[in-house]
Amino acid sequence: MGRNVLVTGGTGGIGRAVAARFAADGADVVITGRRFETVGPAAAELGVRGLACDASRPEQVAALAAELDGPLDVLVNAAGGLPADAPAGTPPLEALARQWESSVSGNVLTAVLTTAAVRDRLAPGGAVVSIGSIGAERRGGSYGAAKAALAAWNTGLAAELGPQDVTCNVISSGYVAGTGFFGDGMTEERHRALVEETLLKRPGTPDDIAQTIFFLASPGARHITGQTIHVNGGAFTTR
Repeated sequence: MGRNVLVTGGTGGIGRAVAARFAADGADVVITGRRFETVGPAAAELGVRGLACDASRPEQVAALAAELDGPLDVLVNAAGGLPADAPAGTPPLEALARQWESSVSGNVLTAVLTTAAVRDRLAPGGAVVSIGSIGAERRGGSYGAAKAALAAWNTGLAAELGPQDVTCNVISSGYVAGTGFFGDGMTEERHRALVEETLLKRPGTPDDIAQTIFFLASPGARHITGQTIHVNGGAFTTR
């Protein structure tokens, strides 16, 4: 019998690769995205179920949880991204406040609300994996600070869900090519610089992250919890 898997932010990039990996294993996968016009086509292409949900909106997350059936074996919090720009002419302090609110809402609140909404469905032997960033370890501004907060929240979550035999981990990704994360901000020079700082001398791929998440949700990772797993080709190393 296949596992039940929920992937927020599953319409593209890392989230889509994660959904594809679990679907290939025979799991019943649900992906979410903020707009149905993007969720619908992505779900059809992947052969999974798609639901529109802005994971920073409590009422939409509650509605999402009500749409799910049965126990949940794996939750992947992949929703997130860079903060939205304030409209031109916004006073500097207001623009700064909006930037930080956007970062925290998109990268922390989405995971917190979704996990809280489905935690009673999490099955023993299950896993919660959230997508962090190398930006938490360096000058990542409001985005990096939000990803650092995500990792701090995860340690508490792991302690809460551990007695239920549910593991909770964060994947701290480095430079991952093939996503829309950088938008138009990726130049050839920046690409080369980001690749050069890795030890493997190549960018990461969405599948690199998806395969690590698949492992963390496997029987071989049942004693790994409360951790931040760095998947960045050695651009940031730990000891």
